[in-house]
Amino acid sequence: MAQQNVPNYGGQAVIEGVMFGGKKVTVTAVRRKNQEIEYFEAPRESKAWVNSLKKIPFIRGIVGLIEASANGAKHLNFASEKYSQESDDPSDSQGPSKLTLILGVAVVGVLSFLFGKLLFTLLPVFLAKFIFGTWVPDGIPQNLVEGGLKIILLLGYIIAIAQAPLIKRLFQYHGAEHKVINAFEAGVELTVKNVQKFSTLHYRCGSSFIIFTVLVGVIVYSLFSYDTLLERVVQRILLLPLVIGLSYEVLQWTNLLRDTPVLRYLGYPGLWLQKITTREPDDSQVEVAIAAFDKMRERDRTLAENQFATTG
Repeated sequence: MAQQNVPNYGGQAVIEGVMFGGKKVTVTAVRRKNQEIEYFEAPRESKAWVNSLKKIPFIRGIVGLIEASANGAKHLNFASEKYSQESDDPSDSQGPSKLTLILGVAVVGVLSFLFGKLLFTLLPVFLAKFIFGTWVPDGIPQNLVEGGLKIILLLGYIIAIAQAPLIKRLFQYHGAEHKVINAFEAGVELTVKNVQKFSTLHYRCGSSFIIFTVLVGVIVYSLFSYDTLLERVVQRILLLPLVIGLSYEVLQWTNLLRDTPVLRYLGYPGLWLQKITTREPDDSQVEVAIAAFDKMRERDRTLAENQFATTG
């Protein structure tokens, strides 16, 4: 059973490390080839009007996504640069391309989410129309076909990139991130041995958010009619913010209901997808995740104390 009234910390996997976000700072820890752990931190600075928007249901999800993309980009660049610096041979055919890194990180983070969501929203529209349009009527039937195609494309995409060795390690760090959050929320001491006992799945994961945008989209799009393919495409683009906002709320609801019998199953579609986007980490990867989380908590406390001393 999770602790009551604990902060909802979040994070994401990066190349050979993990990033965690606190109230005042975001911290990344990466493992270097010499086995040392190196850190990168960036302050969380939000305008007052942005913080106000983040309190409004259905809008806060979009605002949070944009903010997380901006913050996450700095940490992803740090981790990628450190990894590139230690590559023995940049032309090595076994080494991952920059595109592979970006595609893999986009699955477990939010850096390319908006672009990816737009692509995975529009491509199934054309496929559903031109492949199934002759025998599947417009309206709800086409929306169901479209939703099914989105899920197939999403799963195919993730399974394909997961074959790269570096992406497999990225998914292990994703699992380590979840284990640390689960252990913290359970109130146990964050040691490698303790953390390894916990699940790699978590109800608040970005992977769950992705699958919910597909499911919520099917429902939302079914509420609107269209006459032409162009109207359908424009409609999907205009409704995308609504779908994202609703999906964020669904993600939060499933997290709140995860300890409630029967209702906990509402979050299972996201957990099923996480069985692909997370892997069991080894002890050294969990150690990095714990280091990032502890450093984030330490810096959060220090910055809060300094702010209190200045204003008090």
